[in-house]
Amino acid sequence: MQANSGNEPIPQQSALINFLTCWFRNPKTVGAIAPSGPALSRTMAAIVDPSVEGPIVELGPGTGPVTAALLERGIDPARLVLVEYDKDFCVTLRNKYPGVNVVQGDAFALDETLQGHTSAPFAAVVSSLPLLNFTTEQRQRLIECAMKMLRPRSPFIQFTYGANSPLPVQSHLYETNALKRIWWNLPPARVWTYRAR
Repeated sequence: MQANSGNEPIPQQSALINFLTCWFRNPKTVGAIAPSGPALSRTMAAIVDPSVEGPIVELGPGTGPVTAALLERGIDPARLVLVEYDKDFCVTLRNKYPGVNVVQGDAFALDETLQGHTSAPFAAVVSSLPLLNFTTEQRQRLIECAMKMLRPRSPFIQFTYGANSPLPVQSHLYETNALKRIWWNLPPARVWTYRAR
């Protein structure tokens, strides 16, 4: 193994630099100043049931901390479809996770973005999108589209830094559940699950 010369960033530093660069370029779509922490990533991944058949779609993976947690959980890389808007993040993800399908596109036009890349029904949708940066109408369209593509009882998993659910709590399309706030994340976050009826 080649030693680090001291002038080259170590992988974690490189990922953080990449993340911050993308955040400065477009804070609305990145939504945070640091990637999701290990506790948050593991919490989200733990909700996904590997035994349920179908693709697992990750929205807004960024530099891939939740992707790593999903793979550590035993999810086959070939089942993972990552939808990322930022082209630099896409390059990072393809380099880090060569067995995973990375799709550059708009998660808010999910059916169009995934056309030709995977097919429903999905086993889960795992979202790190900064939903509170988007309009209520955009969020509503996203969850309605996702629910049509998920298996019954399969989850749409979303975290937020906000105090309340970023999606409507009451819906005929899904049931809502909130986990305890993860104080060890920076900033503290809460995971919400919207399970298709």
